[in-house]
Amino acid sequence: MDTGRISQLLDASLDPRQNKQAEISLKQEEQKPGFSVGLLQIVATESFNSTTRLSAALCFKNLIKRHWTDEEGNHILPYDEVNNIKSMLIGLMVAVPPSIQLQLGDAIGVIADSDFWERWDTLVDDLISRLSPESPVINIGVLQVAHSIFKRWRPLFRSDKLFAEVNHVVEKFGTPYIELIRFTDQQIVAQTNANNKDLLTKHFISLNLIIKLLYDLTCQDLPPVIEDNLADIAAILRKYLSYDSPLLHNDDEAGLLEIVKSNIFEVLTLFVQKYDDVFGVHVGTFIESSWALLTTIGTETKDDILVSKALQFLTSVTRISHHAQAFNNESLLGQVVEGVILPNMTLRESDMELFEDEPIEFIRRDLEGPDNDTRRRAATDFLRSLIDQFDKLVTEVVLRYITHYLNAYSQDPTTEFKSKDTAVYLFSAIAAKGTVTALKGVSTVNDHVKILEFFQANVASDLLSADSAHPILQVDAIKFLYIFRSQISSEQWGDAFPLLAKHLASDNYVVYTYAAIAVERVLASTNDANQPVISRTSVQPLAKDLLSHLYMLIEKNQDSKKSVAASKIQENEFIMRCLMRVLIVIKEGVIPMTDMVLSHSIAITEIIAVNPSNPRFYYYHFEALGALIRFATPSQPEKLETALYPPFSNIIQEDVSEFIPYTFQLFAALLEANPSQSLPESYKSLVQPVLLANYWLVKGNVPALVRLLSSIIAKGATELVAANQVEPILGIFKQLISVKSSEIHGFDLLDSILTHFPQHSLQQYYSPIVQMLLTRLQKNKTEAFTSRFVRLYHSVSARLEQGMGADFFIRIVDSIQTGLYTQLYLSIILPETAKLARPLDRKIAVISLTKTLTDSTAFAEQYRKGWGFTCEALLKLLENPPLPATTDYDIIVEQDVDDMSFGVGFTALTTIRKPVQDPYPDITDVKVWVGQFLRSSNARLGGKVSNYAQERLSPQAQQALAPYVR
Repeated sequence: MDTGRISQLLDASLDPRQNKQAEISLKQEEQKPGFSVGLLQIVATESFNSTTRLSAALCFKNLIKRHWTDEEGNHILPYDEVNNIKSMLIGLMVAVPPSIQLQLGDAIGVIADSDFWERWDTLVDDLISRLSPESPVINIGVLQVAHSIFKRWRPLFRSDKLFAEVNHVVEKFGTPYIELIRFTDQQIVAQTNANNKDLLTKHFISLNLIIKLLYDLTCQDLPPVIEDNLADIAAILRKYLSYDSPLLHNDDEAGLLEIVKSNIFEVLTLFVQKYDDVFGVHVGTFIESSWALLTTIGTETKDDILVSKALQFLTSVTRISHHAQAFNNESLLGQVVEGVILPNMTLRESDMELFEDEPIEFIRRDLEGPDNDTRRRAATDFLRSLIDQFDKLVTEVVLRYITHYLNAYSQDPTTEFKSKDTAVYLFSAIAAKGTVTALKGVSTVNDHVKILEFFQANVASDLLSADSAHPILQVDAIKFLYIFRSQISSEQWGDAFPLLAKHLASDNYVVYTYAAIAVERVLASTNDANQPVISRTSVQPLAKDLLSHLYMLIEKNQDSKKSVAASKIQENEFIMRCLMRVLIVIKEGVIPMTDMVLSHSIAITEIIAVNPSNPRFYYYHFEALGALIRFATPSQPEKLETALYPPFSNIIQEDVSEFIPYTFQLFAALLEANPSQSLPESYKSLVQPVLLANYWLVKGNVPALVRLLSSIIAKGATELVAANQVEPILGIFKQLISVKSSEIHGFDLLDSILTHFPQHSLQQYYSPIVQMLLTRLQKNKTEAFTSRFVRLYHSVSARLEQGMGADFFIRIVDSIQTGLYTQLYLSIILPETAKLARPLDRKIAVISLTKTLTDSTAFAEQYRKGWGFTCEALLKLLENPPLPATTDYDIIVEQDVDDMSFGVGFTALTTIRKPVQDPYPDITDVKVWVGQFLRSSNARLGGKVSNYAQERLSPQAQQALAPYVR
């Protein structure tokens, strides 16, 4: 492997002038044997500059993520290359700089997911053998590898396989790990190291990794080796919660001291939550340590995570009744509120600087998402956990402080606005109980406070007096409505909503953004009758001005440089989400505003396509476009197609990978919404790009491509047949059906092929298609594949009028292997039919089985027992007949952007969610239809159906069938 050439390509990939061509060349090099090992050789070679080595490590990590194993867990790389990688990695990890360690550690985590421990059972022994009392640097590398592998256990559910892996590790690694804890502690306190900054730092890095590993090793269960040494471990943890050294101080951001203490609190929280039976005896001393830390620590931002973790520990303690009793005292609660809660709820100068200088960051922190370790959030959670235990007592104590802060504000409103902010925040903290949800806000409230009275007396004035109230207090008023929106009636919202919307016109970034956040959530809210709190008719008269203003807020920060404009315009996802919600609410009311919405949407698309940087913003943007397409296209398809084709096709041509899955979905929705039954000219030019293999290789594109191709087939089957495109489309189906991750999409495509292509165009392909499916069923079937196969069978069997039916399927299967159909029907089709869950699938199965009983020659003459089995399966389905599918197409619930899986692979646009297509809409009551069909068929066939029933069914089955045949 030519490492010199690879290094040059890696360097070129970092140069904006050469990166695209360099990346193409690197992709070509990937195909050559030994490429991965060549990358590791570059990482290991100190003569290459640090940037090249880091780039090689990053390239290696990405290669491993893509090409370590296939979907069956088999290695993609050659056997020798796999072994070389494993033999090189550990040695590299203990020798390379920390920045490279992080990349290699991620790669090791990916490898461990598939190989550890059974295909890499020497790893733990290798790690232990490398631990060195002489070299903290080597120990850091070893511990980094261990953490990269063992941290995978944290989110996993308990299973025998997982515990086998954990036990394998603990049996080998447990004792050396305990020895390393003690050794590292001795090294830190040793006088020679305590005064040597370099050595102390290295040992503290080791200690930090040791603490992380303590969490890893105990996140599933408490290993005996840890439990046996728990007292010593607790003493060491307690020591380092109060440890200090000027050599480790860091003025600007959290340093090693703060990070180690934060990680200790994470471990303590885990132990309290999971192992209180054995750890409970130590909790009291750690409460004292927490109190000492929290009452002496400063307000610097570098301590924010540490304070949050300490408060989270106290929160976990107070959620356990017998530990919470330590706080069951009015005087002590006063000290807790004054010494711990209030200092971490009060606005600091750094918060005000953030409010003014980085408003979007202030908003994101203030919204207190689950991943934000803010002091305010942690203090609020601690306070609410105390209220859960002692609600009346805590409420009384906190209300006294609220009154104190409100009085301070009333004495000097100009300078004491922070006091009122603290009072309102405190009230919100004690008033809300249970979980605050994104959908409803606060659903359960504290019975000892009066929310609306407090709002009217202390908060409403800041909503009304936009010109005189401090922006912080305006935000507090808006946020109060946002949090307690479910406690406000529809009638009260009728008065409050215009006041809320008025703040969209504020000059203050935080105020108008929070107004957008609140407006969006209120528009999405429903009452107990599941009706909108704010009706569509109330919003419609305001919609044009509201949309115009929201577009103005989004576009106001444009810059002459395209890349800067792209970054600024997509900075504020909250405004775009509000705009999306307005379009969803007004539905077809957007039609008179189509030109305005189109022009702004296209302009924004073209700007952000230069540099997509905020996945949430562009997700909401494309959902907004989806709403426009869904509600405006049916009345003016040519206008939208003409306007949107250029920007959408440009995204595809420029290969803007982040946008391509959205673009294919929107193209499909445009075509589906067009009432014309023919394929528009613009879509004919899309056929070739859609069939290109490179788009189908990206997993995130597949669902959208299948939908678009299916939509093209539905309206352009004749043109596709004439252009000899049937075989390429079937080639895509073959590719999809062969892989587990895309097999369902393969069936979706096949449904479209069988539904819309003329039978004569598929005649030569029926046997190969079925043979391919049967091969998968035999060799590598999954539950999902089997279910979809049975759905496909019934779909074909039910299409008697289209020249298909059960006999049609039988001929195809038996042409592959004589008698194969009998085995398939009895072992797969009938058993799996009973498991069908979707109402539409059950309905089609009922139709299929009914038509089989009446019109299948094979079942009438050849499969006499099969006729009886089929009738029994039908009667079983009719015991619990599928009801007409309730349409929830009008209910639009967007994706949860806070979900961990958001943005990974494919993200469906819910505004253009494809409605379920019922091929038999006229059949609304299947029991009635079955009776009518069987009786008419029986008459048509001269009583054969009733004769078969008497000959082939048991008396019980005959009795069950009788009402349908008489």
